[in-house]
Amino acid sequence: MDLGIRGRRALVCASSKGLGRACAVALAAEGVHVTITARGGEALAATAAHIRSVYPDVDVAEVVGDITTPQGREAALKAAGDIDILVNNAGGPPPGDFRDWTRDDWIKALDANMLTPIELIKASVDGMMARKFGRIVNITSAAVKAPIDVLGLSNGARAGLTGFVAGIARKTVRENVTINGLLPGPFNTDRIRGNTRKPGMSEADLDEAIKARGLENPAGRIGEPQEFGQFCAFLCGANAGFITGQNILLDGGAYRGTL
Repeated sequence: MDLGIRGRRALVCASSKGLGRACAVALAAEGVHVTITARGGEALAATAAHIRSVYPDVDVAEVVGDITTPQGREAALKAAGDIDILVNNAGGPPPGDFRDWTRDDWIKALDANMLTPIELIKASVDGMMARKFGRIVNITSAAVKAPIDVLGLSNGARAGLTGFVAGIARKTVRENVTINGLLPGPFNTDRIRGNTRKPGMSEADLDEAIKARGLENPAGRIGEPQEFGQFCAFLCGANAGFITGQNILLDGGAYRGTL
């Protein structure tokens, strides 16, 4: 399927690894020129080299920096130019007990998972509306639908972003600018490994624990990042202009509700 976005320009945040990388690769496969960002230069360079080798007609800009800081956002936006597609993504805050979290912990979570996406939307949405095309995808979490008690920092920050988007997504769609959330369940990324690992656990035991977790899912497995990336690319497609303000679960059926 040709998604009709060849030649468009995208900024994909936190895209050296995991779900962000999968989204950048999937967009590049559609002929989208991508600006990718991450804090780790080595992994980011490897991702950029991969995209360039597989999709030589695609322009790739790599920006090393922390997208949750004003300096990191400024550098990424400058490198990306007039973007048509924005994929907001940032690592989630650590799990824990809410009794142990300080105000600084909450501010850090809000900065990364609520305020940074809002700042990037603010910086890009008017240009998209003027050009009559824009696709904004916020990678949040399945916990937005079904909160997980030990992920309270993530639950709160991502729910705040979701509420904000619910209002503005209905104001931008008339100009062919959509804003949606993608809510990942368990995927084969460093994040799930970090959250599953227990003190003293070997790599083999960690692999078994993740496999066991996958078997509890209705799909009988955890997801692969490329599955997520492909759906993200679809939401960014020219023919996805009638989908906005939605929060779409990709979780193998783990969420048991009907709404």
